[in-house]
Amino acid sequence: MLPDPSARTYQVIRSDFGVVALVDGRPLPPRTDLYNHSPTGFEFGYAGSGPAQLALAILADCIGEPLALEFYQEFKWAVIAQQSGNAFTLTGREIRQTIVAIRQARQAPLAQRN
Repeated sequence: MLPDPSARTYQVIRSDFGVVALVDGRPLPPRTDLYNHSPTGFEFGYAGSGPAQLALAILADCIGEPLALEFYQEFKWAVIAQQSGNAFTLTGREIRQTIVAIRQARQAPLAQRN
């Protein structure tokens, strides 16, 4: 039986050597095979190519490739770009809740979005 993705923990740490992302203590693959936004690696705290790569990698691991490709840009804006400091942690449950909220926001009539 495979572990429940919502039970995973994602740690993102900025070091002197760049940003490292771990899932349950293991290195998170950048998933440049899905889309190569940033061959130089992950980043966070703004909405550029490094944050896009991080969002894609986290979502691909947590919710699977098809949904990751659908939602990673919005996840980048909602979560990754908002992070500050040198480190942050997300749980799989928090990630899935964010995707549900993004999906609900997409379905809301325009008048309700403001």
